[in-house]
Amino acid sequence: MNRTRRNPAGKMKLLLIYIELIVVALIVIYPLIWIFGSSLGSTKGLANASAIPAHATLDNYKKLFQNTDFPLWYMNTLKVAAANMFFGVLLSTLGAYAFSRFKFKGKKASLLTILILQMFPAFLTAIAVYMLFLNFGLLDSLTGLVIVGVAAQLPYNIWLLKGYLDNISTSFDEAALIDGASRTQIFFRIIVPLAVPMLTFVAVLQFAAPWMDFILPRLLISSEEKKTVAIGLFSMISDPTRNDFTLFAAGSVLVAVPIAILYIVLQRFLINGLTAGGDKG
Repeated sequence: MNRTRRNPAGKMKLLLIYIELIVVALIVIYPLIWIFGSSLGSTKGLANASAIPAHATLDNYKKLFQNTDFPLWYMNTLKVAAANMFFGVLLSTLGAYAFSRFKFKGKKASLLTILILQMFPAFLTAIAVYMLFLNFGLLDSLTGLVIVGVAAQLPYNIWLLKGYLDNISTSFDEAALIDGASRTQIFFRIIVPLAVPMLTFVAVLQFAAPWMDFILPRLLISSEEKKTVAIGLFSMISDPTRNDFTLFAAGSVLVAVPIAILYIVLQRFLINGLTAGGDKG
């Protein structure tokens, strides 16, 4: 009898959960469908853009590659993203390993500084970065974008990775040291393989950041040949004499492709990294 009474309430709760999930999914998915549909539109303006265009066409994608510098912007951003990912993961892992495994003077103060630094967005230091790059000749340089991108993410990544490495037992290190392994060998042969889930998560974050960034590239890049995707696409809708919204939508769809592929391919590692880090530290 008790089970009969409980079932309606349980079913209603389950139904409400499913309704909530469907509503959230629609809120997230509909803008993506609308952008993709707009990229297939036959007109240029925002007013006529639609999730289901009346006359769908791939002309916007053709124009993007034939009539604009989109391939150049894409390659510039890809270079910055790849370098950002490589150096960001390398430096973050080395820093986190040092904080996790070694005792040194000023360790707590350094960790507190890193914690405070990660609370401030990178664009707050935009003017200081501009003047610094001006003095060092790094303005209008893809190298400069890599440096500022790695530096901006470093505090957050070090803190995140340190929490993960703290959960890896130091007995691995001690056993390897007894067997005659060096600290470098321990790092690359033991710590790095064990930290693959979190390293993958950090790598995806580092790769995605340049695709999303607009403020710093807009400030630091001035020449046409050094433009990134964000700046190039913005120019399509910011010029009063130009209103190529459907072209902009086509570019936005293509920008999302590499990040979507990364998330799909590395999904297992990303979930492990999200759930395993930050338990200690």
